[in-house]
Amino acid sequence: MIVKVTRSGGFAGLTRQGELDTSAQADADQLEAAVHALGNKDLGSGRPQPDRYVYRLEVRDAPDKDVAHQHTVAEQDVDETTAWLLDRVLSSWRQSISGAR
Repeated sequence: MIVKVTRSGGFAGLTRQGELDTSAQADADQLEAAVHALGNKDLGSGRPQPDRYVYRLEVRDAPDKDVAHQHTVAEQDVDETTAWLLDRVLSSWRQSISGAR
């Protein structure tokens, strides 16, 4: 499963992206469970508030699949499991960039 996160907004209005292939992760089961839980949650209005983030998630079953499930959640509506997932995808991306230097 491929999970892509785009975070926009915030005080500086910067955009940040990350992508993670869950099949390559030791905690793949936990990551995929968090992704599947998104479909069962009421993630709120998705309406941004001043100086807060908006997260857009795109989930594909495999890298070669064109069909993706999309979720949008405003920072104020993020629960603990979703926060963990967002952080995991974005921090994994940082590590791969810093490791490439």
